[in-house]
Amino acid sequence: MVAWTDFERATIQDIFGKIEYDVVGPAALSRCLIVYPWTQRYFGNFGNLYNAAAITGNPMVAKHGTTILNGLERAVKDMDNIKTTYAELSVLHSEKLHVDPDNFKLLADCLTIVVAATFGQAFTGEVQAAFQKFLAVVVSSLGRQYH
Repeated sequence: MVAWTDFERATIQDIFGKIEYDVVGPAALSRCLIVYPWTQRYFGNFGNLYNAAAITGNPMVAKHGTTILNGLERAVKDMDNIKTTYAELSVLHSEKLHVDPDNFKLLADCLTIVVAATFGQAFTGEVQAAFQKFLAVVVSSLGRQYH
């Protein structure tokens, strides 16, 4: 179990309460697919992912980016049970989709960048530390089935 401070809990809830899922999610996933092109192999059924413009304009990428943030909201609502919350998703990603678990960390990094750009100066070092701690727990939970 992860020990969360009151500041960390409040910060995570504040971030997810303020971001626009249908903007931040697609931007983070698009960034990941562009910066780390090998991650595209898991999205072969998404159609044209041949360049940055195609990725950022792809409605399936946008939809999945929003889905990812909606999935993160589940963890925000139950921060003391993140591993249990993601048990089924961990099995799905490891056993059916065969996603390299390192890609979860890459996406978490891209999400951090997009959120930082969204919040600007309000995304202080303390806020970033809380956000990255939260994402590290999520990444660990999603990768749990691989261990």
